[in-house]
Amino acid sequence: MKKWGSICVGLFLLCVGQIYANFILLPMDDVSQKNHLKAYGITYWVLSKDYKASWLLNYRGGSFLLPDAPEIRKECQIRGVSFEILSDGEANQILEEISSPSQNMETVVLEKAPKIAVYTPKGKQPWDDAVTMVLTYAEIPFTPIYDEEVLTDQLLLYDWLHLHHEDFSGQYGKFYGAYRNAPWYIEQKREAELLAAKLGFTKVSEAKLAVAKKIRDFVIGGGFMFAMCSATDSFDIALAAEGVDICEPMFDGDDSDPNYQARIDYTRTFAFKDFILERRPERYEFSDIDMTEKRRVPFEKDYFTLMEYSAKWDVIPSMLCQNHTQLVKGFMGQTTAFDRANIKSNVLVLGECQINEEARYIHGQKGKGFFTFFGGHDPEDYRHQVGDEPTVLDLHPTSPGFRLILNNVLFPAAKKKKQKT
Repeated sequence: MKKWGSICVGLFLLCVGQIYANFILLPMDDVSQKNHLKAYGITYWVLSKDYKASWLLNYRGGSFLLPDAPEIRKECQIRGVSFEILSDGEANQILEEISSPSQNMETVVLEKAPKIAVYTPKGKQPWDDAVTMVLTYAEIPFTPIYDEEVLTDQLLLYDWLHLHHEDFSGQYGKFYGAYRNAPWYIEQKREAELLAAKLGFTKVSEAKLAVAKKIRDFVIGGGFMFAMCSATDSFDIALAAEGVDICEPMFDGDDSDPNYQARIDYTRTFAFKDFILERRPERYEFSDIDMTEKRRVPFEKDYFTLMEYSAKWDVIPSMLCQNHTQLVKGFMGQTTAFDRANIKSNVLVLGECQINEEARYIHGQKGKGFFTFFGGHDPEDYRHQVGDEPTVLDLHPTSPGFRLILNNVLFPAAKKKKQKT
């Protein structure tokens, strides 16, 4: 990918050096930082207080450089985030090192706390979704929204949108085979049908398609979208199947269209191409995009590797891959990973399992906006099952998998240059 010309990578000291004699460094390497996840929350909090910050790409695990102020020091102490005080000269020396052409590092100025929305059903608990959980743990504020808010154009109020583990195809998560008689499944299906009717649709699939198209327009207009697990492939499937009934009778009350596979339009998708839909309602799969049932990766070898990009020329993927380790342990989900044969050529693979070359973490641009898809359900719960106990992030404050989520949260905060005319 070409260098993102709109990100300002000017020296942070030029912005604030005349005001602050000292600086605060939040080191993000594996030795110095005791709570990586809350360090993102500190950085977000600093931006929300109208300070500027700098993201030091590939410097000590992607550290953050903040202005020194008593309230920032205090907040770091309260939240248990490791920090170091740097003099003006020490900070300048670090920035000079980063700017050297021989170093695969870069400085990105962060100037605005993005407004965050999480697309999630009413009543969901934070632990139902990894992003909601880590935002809560990092103390980064967000607003839950759902179909009504999306369809009334309230996405315009936000910079960044996460899609909860949703099924945009109208097949109720393909839980029919295992849970069709479970009270929670029956109730969620009933609630979805009532909401669709309230919104003026005769089918849930029609309502979800309308929502997916609004989200598509949000991204095309310049928004940032992040999705995990089944929200990734089901979102693209819904867009590709516009005008085609792919739902069997137990989902929408009538037959699916004959030979609907031939009518799928891959030009409408964000990330995926040439996929074959799973027609059988009892199968817990949407299509052959997902690798869950195709992969043969032993638990002890289930890791994925973050790709290494040039921080000076490929700023965006470098930001999204910042971590204190290049090797991240894998985790399962309804959509665990993506078959590389089904990924469009203009989509970047940010993380892959090298044993079978599956993609775990991908990113692309759509219109003026960006999207990131992350396979799996919970980075610290290898095989999350319905009804499992929630992950306690106090036990995983340095989680590399959760760091990837928070990289995406701060991505829209990067300062943009004025375009030359």
